[in-house]
Formats: sequence, C-alpha cells, structure tokens
Amino acid sequence: MGRFLTHAFILEKYGPRLDKHALADALRIAASTVMNRSSDGTLGIRTYTDHGKLWADAEHVAEYFDRKALEAK
Repeated sequence: MGRFLTHAFILEKYGPRLDKHALADALRIAASTVMNRSSDGTLGIRTYTDHGKLWADAEHVAEYFDRKALEAK
C-alpha cells in the first residue's frame, strides 16, 4: 500500500498512538498476546509504556505492516 497510505489509514482508524486493545485489533490477535509478545520482544513493533499502559505509535505500526507486505512478495 505504501508507507504514507498505511500510516494515514492507521491514523484515521486508531489515532496517533494505539493502546494494547487497538494494537490487538489492528493485528487481529488478543490483547494478552500483544502484552506477552511485547514483553518478550517478539511483537515486531516498537512499544513503550506511559503511565503504566502499553502504547505503540501509528508510524511504527505502519512500518510493521509495510515490512510484512514486502516479506510476503
């Protein structure tokens, strides 16, 4: 889709940063799986905690999807 379009789509649907529930929805996995993969470093998306909650920037989520699309080719 292209990085700009992917980022624009994620921004429109979820906003500039995604909490664990939005990230789980985008990845189509359970929120607990997001937490587990994030803590063991296998999620593939840069995450951070802010006030005790897990977050990912929309830009990093877009990069992840674009990277996976290239790998699939």
